[in-house]
Amino acid sequence: MFKNLKGGTPWWVKGDLNGFFGLFSNVLTNFLAATGLLLVIGMPNNIVFGSVVPGTAVAVGLGGIILALQAKQLSIKSKRSDITAMPYGLSVPHYFVVAFGVIGVVYAATGDWETAWAAGVVWNLIQGAIMSVGAFVGIYIKKYIPRAAMLGALAGLAITYISMNPAGQVFTTPYIGMTSLAIIFVGWFALKKMPFGIPAGAFAIMIGTILAWVTGYMDPAAVGESVSNVGLSLPNLAFNLLGKGFAQIAPFLPAAIPLAIYDFLESLDNLESASVSGEEYNVPKAMLVPAGLTLLGSFLGSPFPTIIYIGHPGWKSTGARIGYSWVTGVAILLLAFLGFMNFVLAVIPLVALLPILMYIGVVITTQAFASTEKRHMPAVALSFIPLIAGYVTLQVKNAIAATGGTLDYGALANTGIPLLGWERLAAGDILVGMLVATIAIFIIDKKYLIAAMWSLISGVLAFFGFIHAGTIGLATGWQVAVGYAAMAVVLVVMNYYRPHENKHEGTES
Repeated sequence: MFKNLKGGTPWWVKGDLNGFFGLFSNVLTNFLAATGLLLVIGMPNNIVFGSVVPGTAVAVGLGGIILALQAKQLSIKSKRSDITAMPYGLSVPHYFVVAFGVIGVVYAATGDWETAWAAGVVWNLIQGAIMSVGAFVGIYIKKYIPRAAMLGALAGLAITYISMNPAGQVFTTPYIGMTSLAIIFVGWFALKKMPFGIPAGAFAIMIGTILAWVTGYMDPAAVGESVSNVGLSLPNLAFNLLGKGFAQIAPFLPAAIPLAIYDFLESLDNLESASVSGEEYNVPKAMLVPAGLTLLGSFLGSPFPTIIYIGHPGWKSTGARIGYSWVTGVAILLLAFLGFMNFVLAVIPLVALLPILMYIGVVITTQAFASTEKRHMPAVALSFIPLIAGYVTLQVKNAIAATGGTLDYGALANTGIPLLGWERLAAGDILVGMLVATIAIFIIDKKYLIAAMWSLISGVLAFFGFIHAGTIGLATGWQVAVGYAAMAVVLVVMNYYRPHENKHEGTES
């Protein structure tokens, strides 16, 4: 697969040091945050550090190495010595969703951690399978769904599932969390350099960690226990989990499918950004790296998909080339296989890491509006609502379960909490967000027949339970399907009512 790797971009250049500190801190932070979330929901250490961490490390570490090899190959083929490898790591939206929205939910329903873990593994397997298909067909899907709709649904996911719980944790321990948050905002929004050239994210974690230890927030005994667990920790095959996982996965498919679509479209976008700088990677070959390694990770017990990261132009501008990628991959593998991830989490407080997720949620939301035409911004805002409904529904149900209460939709409705409607709106929330935003965008553009077509497509998906229903099956979401059909009728009528008004900026509907 990789032959004749002599010449081209050197395996290591001076600029790779800057790139390594930046990318490694980013990849490690995401890895620790994902691992920490599993601990937050109560997953046992033997599963997290014995299986999930080494399995995930294979998917993350090998990706950095393979993408470095692809960059080397491209540099030789193009006879250039300045090719920069694509950055790579865990997909940020997913690790929060899979921890709280899949594994946590299944555990609450079954009381069995192995079953909950199995559901997460199968979730990841489905992500990898869809991403593999997307490596070849993603570019065609992108033609038909407006970018604003995809970004809007992603932003809704970012504000709710990525940012809200971390914000709660930050304000639970504000003297640590808000200190780290301030450093991150100053370093990443105001672009102020941190002391000694330390990356802002790493500096925020460092200061938060010092505060936590000085004030007695951290537990020295936990460090001692983690040190005693340091040792060789290799991945194991997890095929025995697949049966349990598939038995639990049906209610989560409406969310799994659009999230996987987001992943391969995001990888595609990031490869396009590299092409702008003149680095034309083989797109399917590059996109198969996160797809294939996500599948491999699932077979090794990982619930976390991987993705080609945004930021290639930024890393290139720092002088990073190939070394920053493969060294990051090797470092992640060593940390995980030698059992140091538990030690790192025992030393670094999770509350010092979580402000980074708040920042990511804000940036993704900002991008959705910044990349959208002004007239389409209402559609972007509309796409948030299903995600907010999903987040609120999950919190209400978890609160009722935690306090031992009984879920009574009628009683809740009488107190002004329409949980049944929120639950119905939230089923398949990210796909619903994309669809309602797509309909709204074409309405704004006065393309009523296209909007009606998307309404009918949404109705069909609802009828079979892919959205707006708890299970996939015949007529499981028929009530909302009828609503979409009625919407389509209205839009068709409006297309022929006062047709001379069906113009927008020189185009006709």
